[in-house]
Amino acid sequence: MDRSIRTMEQFAAYVGLSRPTVSKYFNDPDSVRPKTRNVIEVALKESGFQPNIFAVNLNRRRANILGIVMPNAIDPFYAELTRRIETIAEAAGYLCFSLSSDGKPELEDRAVETLRSLNVAGAVIAPLGMRSHHSTLATLGRSIPLVYADSPLDSTSSFVGTNNAQSFDLIVDYLCRSGDDPCFFDMPTVNYNAFQRRDAYIATMRRLGRTPQVVTTADVDTWEFELFGYEETQRVLQRGGFPTKTILCANDRLAFGVIAALYEAGLRVGRGEGCDFRVAGHDDAPLSRYACPPLTTVTQNIREIGRVAIDLLFRKIDALDNGVPADADNDRVLLNAELMLRASA
Repeated sequence: MDRSIRTMEQFAAYVGLSRPTVSKYFNDPDSVRPKTRNVIEVALKESGFQPNIFAVNLNRRRANILGIVMPNAIDPFYAELTRRIETIAEAAGYLCFSLSSDGKPELEDRAVETLRSLNVAGAVIAPLGMRSHHSTLATLGRSIPLVYADSPLDSTSSFVGTNNAQSFDLIVDYLCRSGDDPCFFDMPTVNYNAFQRRDAYIATMRRLGRTPQVVTTADVDTWEFELFGYEETQRVLQRGGFPTKTILCANDRLAFGVIAALYEAGLRVGRGEGCDFRVAGHDDAPLSRYACPPLTTVTQNIREIGRVAIDLLFRKIDALDNGVPADADNDRVLLNAELMLRASA
């Protein structure tokens, strides 16, 4: 192998073709004649040359890179959603560049600038919502197709997520029919899901003729939901306890913390005889079925959210090639959830 070949110009000289022809191949192998493609591919194996994919994309009208921005890379929901998007995109010939905003608007802005510098063809973003710098994302959305997932940026942008109104109607109705009315354990306001889920709980309780009871918790901005649920439950117990014997948590990770704190206080969670509390969640996180006791929840169809989001992005990219503006045709898709009955409630 000729390890001295480092640039596209050096490789073009090595293979005996013009620089534009070699570039045309790397932009789209099918755009050159089969004989030329074969010569280039043989030379790639012989020389060991590996083109800088990012440099190649900077020279393209449209890159074969897609961006993914998630608010928390280690959250099981976002990890699975990212992998689903990556799998479908890679099968379609795209390279995915995944970034995390880590719940911070300044890092979300930096991720946007990184995607812009890479000349990505489009991006799927799970935004911070009210904490996002909307003008930064709006500017990006005018230049490339964007699809928001899990939590919407606003009421008009392309979005794919769970129908919180349907999912909370489902679980609130079940809890009211099967035992004490549920009180609501709110999540930190890290994105719009926090508001939508609380509002959905309240709306369903009122529809059923029941009194909504939202547990008062600290107003903090954190993605450490398990720790938040654990510490806030300890505070609630110290202040006199929960208003009902059924606790509906805004997400499963909160419920894990709630169950741990109740256990430490000597209180038993479940729906059988001798149980002190029922606890339910939302999302059907990977560990929910293995909690102690296994958690009753509603399952978000993460795989379908990822599939619909990337399919929508592909359509917007194709439309852009046909002259349709990147921020046009903003579809909004809400997927229904399913009730998962387990021992906790």
